[in-house]
Amino acid sequence: MKRIHFIAIGGAVMHQLALALHNQGNIVSGSDDEINDPAKSNLAAAGILPPAFGWHPEKITKELDAIVLGMHAKADNPELLAAQSLNIPIYSFPQYVYEVSKNKKRVVVAGSHGKTTITSMIMHVLKHQGLQFDYLVGAKLAGFDQSVQLTDAPLIILEGDEYPASVIEKRPKIFFYHPHISVLSGVAWDHINVFPTYEIYRSQFEQYLKGMDAGASLYYNNEDSEVKIVVDIAGQALKAVPYNMPDFRYENGEAIINTTNGEVKVAVFGRHNLLNMQAAKGVCMELGISEVDFYNAISTFTGAAKRLEKIAEKEGLVAYRDFAHAPSKLKATLDAVREAYPDHLLVACFELHTYSSLNEQFLSEYAHSMDNADTSIVYFSRHALELKGLPPLQTEIVKNYFERNDLTVIDDKQTLQNAVQETLSKADRPVCLLLMSSGTFDGIDWNSVASHFTLSKSNI
Repeated sequence: MKRIHFIAIGGAVMHQLALALHNQGNIVSGSDDEINDPAKSNLAAAGILPPAFGWHPEKITKELDAIVLGMHAKADNPELLAAQSLNIPIYSFPQYVYEVSKNKKRVVVAGSHGKTTITSMIMHVLKHQGLQFDYLVGAKLAGFDQSVQLTDAPLIILEGDEYPASVIEKRPKIFFYHPHISVLSGVAWDHINVFPTYEIYRSQFEQYLKGMDAGASLYYNNEDSEVKIVVDIAGQALKAVPYNMPDFRYENGEAIINTTNGEVKVAVFGRHNLLNMQAAKGVCMELGISEVDFYNAISTFTGAAKRLEKIAEKEGLVAYRDFAHAPSKLKATLDAVREAYPDHLLVACFELHTYSSLNEQFLSEYAHSMDNADTSIVYFSRHALELKGLPPLQTEIVKNYFERNDLTVIDDKQTLQNAVQETLSKADRPVCLLLMSSGTFDGIDWNSVASHFTLSKSNI
């Protein structure tokens, strides 16, 4: 049993690690200047919700065995300064995860996109096969009560993030996991606030591969030219195994994969997700699962939360939400939905929400990323710009960067809701509504929007 204090305990994954350590029998405490649901309710249910918000350096005593420092905490955080003055061991999130899993076999899923889905697929198959394992994943997954689990299992599956570990450890999180098996799913520029050029961003993955032990397994996306460059540069000492798109077809919007043991119908769709499935298959087979058992298990995988998640379906309308926010993710998600629903009116709404997407220096990366929709709408809020300390954006300037003449750009929540409702009301064929954001569109109730949709049969 250890005494562990979390600085910035309210983070989405930080609080999940706190809960996992608490469930192991450790004495866990924490602080944060703001904690919202679901973290607030989860911590309260476990009895470890801080009694008051804010930073309390008096909580930092020599009795503590470790400090886990969240990325949200700044360098002048009073609790951090107190811990430093007392020489208490300070770990970033990934450093502590490694500390508690260094005796396990570690599988790390890395890359610019697809990490959560591939990690979730592996977890789903392992659970289906009854194997014991720990995990860390960045989304809610059906069949799992939490997104971080730590036990005495001999195996851990980790979603690996390239974002910096903490304010005092600014190297990417993936550098600290030291995997025995890894996936590299894609390389496409992101996090402009940390990696100001694409070359700097790509070099993080090169350093990651060079930091892996010689002979470790790497499953890499052979259809991503940038991934292949990274592997050629930095993967020479690894057991590098490419994966490619499987042979498949669509039938009534469902993907059917042609395998060596016959056809398999799967619940997820989109070429990017079928590629993700191939990565998961490679990992699972290395972990001892047969191809037949893999496909038997994966056929029941319905996806992670907010990853092409179906949120509404009624006569004439199907609606999905997706976490897509980077240009490559937008395009892959739109291509997937277009291919699965070729005869539907595809209405795509995208929210500029991340620091990169709201930064005018990065907006040119979105050129033509929304072209595959019949109707494309881009939304951003002035409040989000203020929170991130970015200058105002003009809707016309945003439109120009997307290079689509009929694109609609909106910076007001009610105007967005009205525009979508009007578009749906004029539909002359079945509609697929696709909502893409790492945020919430400022809390719009899309189920309510969908509930008012009625497709006039006389127009079909």
